Amino acid sequence: MAKIVLGVGTSHSPMLSTPAEKWPEHVKRDLANTSLWAWDGKPHTYEEMLEMSPASIAQELTMDVWRERDAANQAAIAKLGDVIADVDPDVIVMVGDDQHELIHEDNMPSLLVYWGEKLPNKPRDRSRMPPSIALAAWANEFDEEVELDGEASLGLHIIESVIAEEFDVAHSKEMPDGRGEGHAFGFVHRRILDGKRIPPTVPILQNTYYPPTQPLPKRCYAFGKAIRRAIESWESDARVAVLASGGLSHFVIDEKLDRGVLKALEDHDADHLTTLPVELLNSGNSEIRNWITVGAMVEGLDMTLVDYIPCYRSPASTGCAMAFAYWD
Repeated sequence: MAKIVLGVGTSHSPMLSTPAEKWPEHVKRDLANTSLWAWDGKPHTYEEMLEMSPASIAQELTMDVWRERDAANQAAIAKLGDVIADVDPDVIVMVGDDQHELIHEDNMPSLLVYWGEKLPNKPRDRSRMPPSIALAAWANEFDEEVELDGEASLGLHIIESVIAEEFDVAHSKEMPDGRGEGHAFGFVHRRILDGKRIPPTVPILQNTYYPPTQPLPKRCYAFGKAIRRAIESWESDARVAVLASGGLSHFVIDEKLDRGVLKALEDHDADHLTTLPVELLNSGNSEIRNWITVGAMVEGLDMTLVDYIPCYRSPASTGCAMAFAYWD
């Protein structure tokens, strides 16, 4: 039977692929954002966040600090790529989310498993993106369209197995016309595995962002357990890596939330992970759900925290807290 030999967690923020000198470009989106979800579990305007944020944030906003944070981010990305390459898994099961790239309000499933034979990655029209997003779009796509390998057999087995455990997942075996994989998956293929072998991939999409079909933390954890059982019952001698893409807290950084999650993942503390307050898991924070799901898959493996790097970009506490970890 197949075996999980590696777990990985990575952030995929556009800031990771934007030079530190250009980080202020991302603040333009913060200024216009009227739903900056904060540590009190409520949405705020930028002006409200300025009033709520400590003056000490100013020390995080110098160019020297930004360059230091950026260098740490790049080192962590390279480290995760080396870890995956050293293990050289036969398959990667990736858990990520979609942000209106492939899935829209006409049909928004809570959980979806992709089981196509091929996984296209296609350059997108950057002229329609906000300038700061276009600046970092290179990190999610290759210079020209490529067809990566899926793993249809494992994908179908996961679907059938979790349905037998009463998870009514949606499925997909092809991309909408003209589109390629979303950023949560493209970032891993383009940046983490840059220049390295890309194993066949089974993408699993969780609707972390958009109410009302966001799965509860305890549902994500149970789903991860079910996926693990599916992998371990797959009639193959494949060595499987599982990977969480996204997070941690953004667009308002909440270090207390992040550090609690990372400690719980290290300790395999299911109680902490499954009882996280849902009001703290909105907007970018919601991608913590992907880490919860993968955290449930890696029982028996030890976690190494490569780095936790809170990257503040404004005095209103906006930015993204980057996290990079693996289990082996």
